[in-house]
Formats: sequence, C-alpha cells, structure tokens
Amino acid sequence: MTVRKAWIVAGAALGAGLSFVMLLVVGVYVVAGNLANGVGGATKALAKGAVPAAYSGLVAKWGNLCSAINPALLAAQLYQESGFNPRAQSAAAAQGIAQFIPGTWATHGIDGDGDGDRDVWDPNDAIPSAASYDCKLASYVKDVPGDQTRNMLASYNAGAYAVIKYGGVPPYRETQNYVKTITTLEESFAAPVTRVDPSKQAAAAITYAQNKLGTPYLWGGDGTAQDGGRFDCSGLTKAAYESVGVTLPRVANDQWNAGPHPARDELLPGDLVFFSDDLTNSRAIRHVGIYVGGGYMIDAPRTGAVIRFDPIDTPDYFGATRVTEDGAKALPTTV
Repeated sequence: MTVRKAWIVAGAALGAGLSFVMLLVVGVYVVAGNLANGVGGATKALAKGAVPAAYSGLVAKWGNLCSAINPALLAAQLYQESGFNPRAQSAAAAQGIAQFIPGTWATHGIDGDGDGDRDVWDPNDAIPSAASYDCKLASYVKDVPGDQTRNMLASYNAGAYAVIKYGGVPPYRETQNYVKTITTLEESFAAPVTRVDPSKQAAAAITYAQNKLGTPYLWGGDGTAQDGGRFDCSGLTKAAYESVGVTLPRVANDQWNAGPHPARDELLPGDLVFFSDDLTNSRAIRHVGIYVGGGYMIDAPRTGAVIRFDPIDTPDYFGATRVTEDGAKALPTTV
C-alpha cells in the first residue's frame, strides 16, 4: 500500500503490453497445467520471513516440541491469536503474543527462557508455553481416532472432553471452523517442498488488473467512485481478486498470508508479489503487485504514477503468495 522505488516500464507501449500479458498467461498456464496433478504437501519448515525475525528462532525450536505440532502450525496459531503482537490484549482478558487468559496461563505457562519467572507478556515465555500447551492437549486426546493435530486443535477450541466424547473433532461449527482456519493458515507459513497448485482465479484477476493499466495512483484508493476509480497497490490486488469472488485483506502485509508461497522460479501469472525493506519480516511488507510472467507485474507503484508494468527482480523483492479462496477466508479480520 505504500510507496515502492521502481522505474516505469510501460508508458507508451501499453497496447503491446496487453498482448505481452496475454501471451505470458496462456504460455505459462499451458506449462503449469501439468503441475496440478502432481503437487505434494508442504514442508514443516517456516517460509522465508513468514515470522518476524525476533520470534522465528523460538517458533522453529518450540514448534517441534511434539509430533502434533510443527513450526508452521505454531506460527499460524500465533498469527491468528495476536498477529505476532506481544502486547496484544483482548476484551476477554487474553494476553500477549499467544493470547493466554489468566487462568490458563496460571496452569500452563512455563518459564521458557529459564530466567526464573513466567511472564505472559514475554514471547520468550509465551511462545514456548503455547507449544507446551498444544502438546499437553495432544497428550489428553492421544487415544482418540483420527488426525492428532486436528484433534489437538479441536481440544484447544472446545476442550479435550468434547474431542474424547465425540471420538474426534466435535460437530460444533465454531470448532470445525477453527481447525480448518489454523490448518489452512499453516500452509501460508510453511516453506513449500514442491510446486503448489496454480490458482483457479488467477487469469481473471490479471484481466481485471490489466484493464486498469494507465489509471492514476491514489494512496488508500479502492477503485470506488468516491476514489475516482483510482487505487493504491493493495487496493488494486484486493479489487482484482474480489472481482473473482476472493476477498483479501486491505493492506499488503496481511495479503501475504492468503496462500502458500511459491519460489521465484515457480511463479505463475496471478501470484501476488511482495516487496519490503526488511527481508526477514513479512509484517514489514510495504508493496504488492500481481505477477503476469516474464519477470513483470502489474502494480500501482506510487503517488504521481499510474498502474503499469514493473519488473519484480529488485533488491526489495520479498516473495510471492499463490492466493487461494480457503487461504483468504482463513485470515483473521484484524491482526
């Protein structure tokens, strides 16, 4: 959503650029069509910069505390609970980066850094405590049929007794939604081990963005009549995917978690591409565009510029997200 340093690529070559985009989309998807049937799962290691650098070591270490959890899953829980904000406090008195309520903290909080105290506001204690609590819940339901991770998450939401009573994830909508949300978000924090599925909505999202080429930039612009049809960077990508029924968050760093993260050499048209001055922290992302192939994106770059083609291979390139409908739905409304 904020300013990005880049030089203009399109300009007078707009007409040729439209044909360029369509050729790239068709060509890349002909190749990519063979990928959809052979896509594997994701490794449990963290994606680059997925967790703020200050906490990534803790998440990587404690995310392997037991077989029911992994670093990407633990990261997804922390993101869902607080957006990695160690000072977060909810109306229900949940506190800290892991959002423990006082009663649960009194029972399950641990001295993760060995400094002699248990501080719910200190991520060095709260993150290990979150992992420890997950593993404790998993131990309570270890004999319940089904997937141990899903049963653990269900216990986190509904209590271990309900999971034991129903022999798995209980038939509570809230609990089922919670399990789906965390396991979906897990994909956006995991480093993919193989290629990920092409997005079904990508081509139409590109078409939307392509039709906005030449539109003046407006900071905070969503393309509404009130905005004169103008956009900023994340307003454009949000509108492009909204045109195909996928609702993304408003700002760029929240859009990062809307799906898995393909490597640079695995990009496909329609992927969102992100830029940051801090390549270790996804929360510091400040710019986003929609990839069209050939090393180029369509983006709304800055005040005084227009929506245009820009190269993505710049020093501030952070990474990419392949937007999925489930991934977008799993994102918390506020982080």
